[in-house]
Amino acid sequence: MSQANIPVPESKNSADPIAQFERFVEIVTILRKHCPWDAKQTNESIAHYMVEEVYECIDDIYKKNDPGFAKELGDLLLHIIMHSIMAEERGAFNLNDVITSASDKMIFRHPHVFGDTQVADSQDVVRNWEKLKMKEGRESILDGVPIALPQLLRAERIQHKVSRVGFDWDDKRDVWNKVEEEIAELKHELDTGDIEKARLELGDVFFALVNAARHEGLVAEEALQLTNNKFTSRFQYIEQTVLKMGKNMQDMSLEELDAIWDEAKAEEKNKAGL
Repeated sequence: MSQANIPVPESKNSADPIAQFERFVEIVTILRKHCPWDAKQTNESIAHYMVEEVYECIDDIYKKNDPGFAKELGDLLLHIIMHSIMAEERGAFNLNDVITSASDKMIFRHPHVFGDTQVADSQDVVRNWEKLKMKEGRESILDGVPIALPQLLRAERIQHKVSRVGFDWDDKRDVWNKVEEEIAELKHELDTGDIEKARLELGDVFFALVNAARHEGLVAEEALQLTNNKFTSRFQYIEQTVLKMGKNMQDMSLEELDAIWDEAKAEEKNKAGL
C-alpha cells in the first residue's frame, strides 16, 4: 500500500479566495504526484467525469440547494485545475495560460466596458459578442455549439445563435404554424410507413418545438427536465404504494395504476398548497 505522508498545505488566510485558490492548486498538484489513482489519469480518462459534475451543478441550481451547489462548483474547479496540470505535464499549456486566456477574452469581448464602444442595451451586447467571436478566427457562428450537448439544448443554442445575426422569425404565429406543419408531415410519413423519413420528420418536430419554446421565453431542455422529474416522482409513488399494498405492478390493471397516479398528483398539489 502506498503511503506518502505529505504534510497538508496550510490554510494561509481562510477569508482570502486567492490564498485559498493557491492552497487548492497545491493540494491537487500533490495528489497528482503522490496518489496512485490521480497519478495515472489523463485528460481523456477523466473527461466524462467533468460532464457529470456539470449536471450535478445544474441539479442543485434547480433544487435551489446552495450548499450542494457550492460543493459541486468546487468539484468543477478541481477538474479545471487537474486538466491544466495534466496539460502542463505534456507541454501543452498550464493553469496560468488558462486564466490569462480567459481574462484576455473577457476584456476583448467587452469593449463597451473596457473600451469606448457604445451599446444601447443587452441585445447590443449579444450582437457585438457574436461579431467579436468571428474576429477571433471562427468560420461559422455555430462553431461554438458542442455536438455532444443534449440535443434539445443544442437545438436551442443553434437557434439562439443564428437569431443573433437576423436569421429568425419575426412573428411568433409563424413559429407555431411551423410546428403544426412539421407535425402534419410526421403523421404523413407514419401513415405511409416510411420509418426513415418519419425519423427525420420527428426531428423536425422537436426542432420546431424548441424554436417555439424559445420564442415564448422558455427553454425546452429545462421544461423536459421538469416533466421527467415529475413523471419519475409520480411513478416512484406508484411503486411505493403498490409495495405497501403487497402487490406486484405487473398483476395490476392500468386502471388501478392510473388511480394511484391520480393520488400522486393530488399529493403534489397538497404539498404545493394548491
